[in-house]
Amino acid sequence: QLQACGGGLVQAGGSLRLSCAASGRTFSSYAMGWFRQAPGKEREFVASINWSGRSTYYADSMKGRFTISRDNAKNTAYLRMNSLKPEDTALYYCAADSSGVVSTYERAYNYWGQGTLVTVSS
Repeated sequence: QLQACGGGLVQAGGSLRLSCAASGRTFSSYAMGWFRQAPGKEREFVASINWSGRSTYYADSMKGRFTISRDNAKNTAYLRMNSLKPEDTALYYCAADSSGVVSTYERAYNYWGQGTLVTVSS
């Protein structure tokens, strides 16, 4: 299972770090991804990191503001979010892809966490 946490209420311009802790199996060979779903909108890709952490990929609107990372020894992935905007308000999901390579496609991911809510006030 994947457990996402770290969401909360933050003012615009602020920062948050989300964590995604894996349990029940080792995810060190999996790629990890973050997706988000804003109210009334479809879920969208945020960022992905390959199994080793050497390759990352971001949605255009997150580049330069968000950083995805992982600690395989802790079986945990992270999403550092800086310069948050009200439009970043969403439920953020982490996911794991057994292929091990970065992917922007939801269907590539085998395991999903339950989501953590991020609310950015203006």
